[in-house]
Amino acid sequence: MDFSYLKIAEAQDLKIENDPALQDLDEEIRENYLELLTRFYLAFESTHQYAKDLQQFIDELNRGYYIQQTLETVLQDEEGKQLMCEALYIFGVILLILDFHIPGVVRERILISYYRYSGSKSHSDSNIDDVCMLLRSTGYVANVTSAKTTKDSATNYPEAYFGRFKFDENFIDMVMGRLRCDDIYNQLTIYPHPDHRSTALSTQAAMLYVCLYFSPKILHSQVAQMREIVDKFFSDNWVVSIYMGITVNLVDAWDQFKAAKAALSVVETTTIKGHCLLRREKMEKILKQSQEILRDGILTDFFVLQNISKIINLIRQCNVLLRWYFTHASKAIYEISKVAVKQKVDNITALVRQELAYKEADLFRLLLNCSQLELEVKEILRTLMQEKSTRWNDFKKEALDRVSELSEAFSGTRPLSKIESNPQLKLWFADICKEIENLNCDNVNVSGRMLIQLIQALEEVEEFHNLQSNMQVKQYLMETREYLTRMIQIINVKEDILINIQLISDLSYAWHLIDRDFTPIMQDSIKKQPKSVIHLRAAFLKLASALEIPLMRINQAKSEDLVSVSNYYSTELANYMRKVLQIIPETMFNLMARIIQLQTDVLKELPTRLEKEKLKEYAQFEDRYTVAKLTYSISVFTEGILMMKKTLVGVIELDPKQLLEDGIRKELVKHLANAYNLGLIFSPSGKQKQNPTAELETKLEQLAKTMDGYRRSFEYIQDYLNVHGLKILQEEGNRVINYNVERECNAFLRNKIQSWQSKFQSTTIPIPTFPPLQGDCSKSNNFIGRLAYEILQCTDPHNTIYLDLKATWYDKKPPHKEVLDCRFFYKMREAIGPAGLVGLDRLYTYMFANDLKKNMEKLQHNIENDKMWSSTLSQLTVELESKEFPGAYAANPAKFYATYHQRWLKVWPTMVDWILELGHKQILRQHLAFELNRSSKVNAKNLESALETFNRSLLNELENKETQQKFKDTTLLVDIKEYLMYTGTYEPLEEVFVLTKNSHNISLFFSLFVMAHISHFQFSQQIQSLAVKTNKDPLDAGPLMMGLLTILQQFHKDVKMILITYLCQYVAVLVESNLGAKHELCSDVITTLHFLEIFVRKSHLPRSVLTDRLPVIILNQYEYLGLNVKS
Repeated sequence: MDFSYLKIAEAQDLKIENDPALQDLDEEIRENYLELLTRFYLAFESTHQYAKDLQQFIDELNRGYYIQQTLETVLQDEEGKQLMCEALYIFGVILLILDFHIPGVVRERILISYYRYSGSKSHSDSNIDDVCMLLRSTGYVANVTSAKTTKDSATNYPEAYFGRFKFDENFIDMVMGRLRCDDIYNQLTIYPHPDHRSTALSTQAAMLYVCLYFSPKILHSQVAQMREIVDKFFSDNWVVSIYMGITVNLVDAWDQFKAAKAALSVVETTTIKGHCLLRREKMEKILKQSQEILRDGILTDFFVLQNISKIINLIRQCNVLLRWYFTHASKAIYEISKVAVKQKVDNITALVRQELAYKEADLFRLLLNCSQLELEVKEILRTLMQEKSTRWNDFKKEALDRVSELSEAFSGTRPLSKIESNPQLKLWFADICKEIENLNCDNVNVSGRMLIQLIQALEEVEEFHNLQSNMQVKQYLMETREYLTRMIQIINVKEDILINIQLISDLSYAWHLIDRDFTPIMQDSIKKQPKSVIHLRAAFLKLASALEIPLMRINQAKSEDLVSVSNYYSTELANYMRKVLQIIPETMFNLMARIIQLQTDVLKELPTRLEKEKLKEYAQFEDRYTVAKLTYSISVFTEGILMMKKTLVGVIELDPKQLLEDGIRKELVKHLANAYNLGLIFSPSGKQKQNPTAELETKLEQLAKTMDGYRRSFEYIQDYLNVHGLKILQEEGNRVINYNVERECNAFLRNKIQSWQSKFQSTTIPIPTFPPLQGDCSKSNNFIGRLAYEILQCTDPHNTIYLDLKATWYDKKPPHKEVLDCRFFYKMREAIGPAGLVGLDRLYTYMFANDLKKNMEKLQHNIENDKMWSSTLSQLTVELESKEFPGAYAANPAKFYATYHQRWLKVWPTMVDWILELGHKQILRQHLAFELNRSSKVNAKNLESALETFNRSLLNELENKETQQKFKDTTLLVDIKEYLMYTGTYEPLEEVFVLTKNSHNISLFFSLFVMAHISHFQFSQQIQSLAVKTNKDPLDAGPLMMGLLTILQQFHKDVKMILITYLCQYVAVLVESNLGAKHELCSDVITTLHFLEIFVRKSHLPRSVLTDRLPVIILNQYEYLGLNVKS
């Protein structure tokens, strides 16, 4: 609910207070989402607090709080000028980005939710009312062009939005003056060419664009100032990147401002055509130059040293052209989106594309060429800087050697052919030697000038003394000059060149545009030529240069936020790299699908022995060639990505092998999740089916076949991919299932585990989620819930009979067809694996644990507080514990008991449904545990044996009170339980789920429950179990007894023993009455005794529990005593 809630807050709160369900929901939302709401609110509050702090700082400057510093002096300082302009600009950017990413309606709902659920109304000096006023809805919705949105958007957006917080007008005017008139970042020195002025001032232009909204009067009426701004900053461009690639088209943004719109003459058709023609010609020229310089063998150390100025100029031209093309030939990211203006903007973009003869492939090629050139030049320059002194000394030594030899040659002591002795030249070359010897690479200016003078001197001496006539002397002089020239070049290699290249190569303006417009092009190039990944690496590194912008000031301030911010942007870029390179695993999986199809359906499995005549039939040359060809294609893609070097993206290092594995995992997860989701969709239960389990088993068999296909293909292909295929398949399969189980179990949790909190979810390898199916009776979130519900429907105790002896469910209706047996769980394990069985067990546990908690609370509340319940049970207790019992009821004790249990006639149906549901799920859990245990004994016998032994030793230690203490502060028991779940080493009936108060009334109540329903059953010799007397009866003995045992397990063991005592007393009284009247034992006695024997056996209690409470002869002879002698 948005801010309209504030008008009806009292009525809404009253409505919630009067409805327990709404109260519960309200509390649940508070518990689950308050932390997230608080994080959002703190971000909103920080925005307002930032503005307040800036306002306070300006006020302090104006009041003279800082000695010798005023607003004017700060703005005259080089750094101060930048920081003051940035301070205002950053606040404006925060407002725009906030509105771009979080729509106003959503902000209002977050603020209202925080206001309702949070006890504290603020975390700083900012008041929540001020925060709400600043960030209330503006009416703007990003990337929506409907007429309604346009109408709702205020005509003065974002002017009114920026006007919500008032700064000192003098401060705004001073900042505007600096931005308008100065080159505050001294960028014109980096871009000396006049055609590049708009690129040089692009950062300042973005700041000016944002800050103009704080002074809308300039936009509206100051024509002269706007003309000055456009002429200086926007003379050849009309799209500006305001922050990290969020581009804005000025035609759209300034349409509502009269002066600004009038000044923007650059968007006239003739002007646009002129700019496009110029850039089209440059594109052809620069594309050719960049390709030429990147040819093998061109970019050497010597070439870079010799042509560094030309190379930097080429890089500069490439980047200027890239910026213009990216921003003007694409749709802007941030659109105000008025329909009429949008049409005009679209027409201008279309005109630009037409006049440029725009080809995305050419722009992409220029991007790759420019990135590769920058990368190689920077690597060469870094190497030169590291080896600067070594190379200087090497060149110096070579030059010295040659000049020394020349000096000796002219002395006559070491004569060269046809060189006469010349003492003057000998002394002159000796002096040159001394000069070269005195050169020092640390003193750049002096050494540089001296080297130039030395080169000129050597040229002059060659000319004046006619030394060129001797080829050896000429050769020595030429080599000396070459080495001296190289010394000049190497001494001029400074970090400033690298810094300039870094500033020139900024690609932050394309942070969003590359993702939106060029991802398919990148992926197509990889599909056509996998080795192109090497060139893409350079483009990604160029994009990583954009990280400098948000991190620069944080780093200078030595803020603790540097790590988190750099990690955020690095992760974003790393994820984008993964997104682009994901085409490789996608293509691999498409090829693998064809391999699977050929292996499964076409290629014949080779027998152990093969007759010679059938050799050709089994050879299948064409098909095997196709498989080999597809496998080779997969290995080529693998080779392509592995050729990419380790890449440091911001603060994250990306290993190509890990990238490949992550990509395979991501694609596998997508396929597995899709297979599970589509494979486990069932027909609505309303439709009558011939066999309720036929569809379920068919679906599981098909899913098992699909999973086996993945298993076989990964086993076959893993060596070609250089990954552990089966390990990846198992890990990701388990993760998909566990994540879906967790989401399904959320329905039964108050404090839900959100996706971002799940240990199974990952941002790198995300598990896809699918919307719940429409018309799904189970109302499940995903496939695991649908499967669990379908199994419950097929084995519903109201419609089936469970035979413990055969571990099988049969239809209640004649002819009692088999519905489902233990082999079904084997099929299910084949389809969803051990993790799926464990997940189903966990889901069933959550299902009935939730019901168990609610119903047990109600039951105990009624027994303790309901007058009828408590008085009846107290009265019965007195009667049963009386020494005279049965006394007057000896003749007809059954009537006595009936008078009591009939008082709960209206309660019993609800109790029966609840207990049957509990028992039903517990039987399913027993089958799941059995299948897990069986399969682990076969497939992982060593693990199963080790865990079984370890479990027993732990239980022995836990029985000893002295050793119990060491397990209190360790997670060992929790960890071992997870392993035991996967090996099926657990007993569902022995688990305790809720805390309860022990009371003999519980025993008495459930003994009455058994007495009330025992007449519905009879003992069947054929199945050696209790069975209902009529098929129409909605009871089933197996689930009923399991449910009862589960409930009693939640109490102390004495509660179960008291129940057995009450039932034995019931039997003894009835036996005494029957035998006293010389009648055979009635059917209720026989059935109750069978019930007790089965109950004791399932409780793992000794038979002495019954022999201590009943005569042994009755227990041994009750079948005989129940026979009708007359018959």
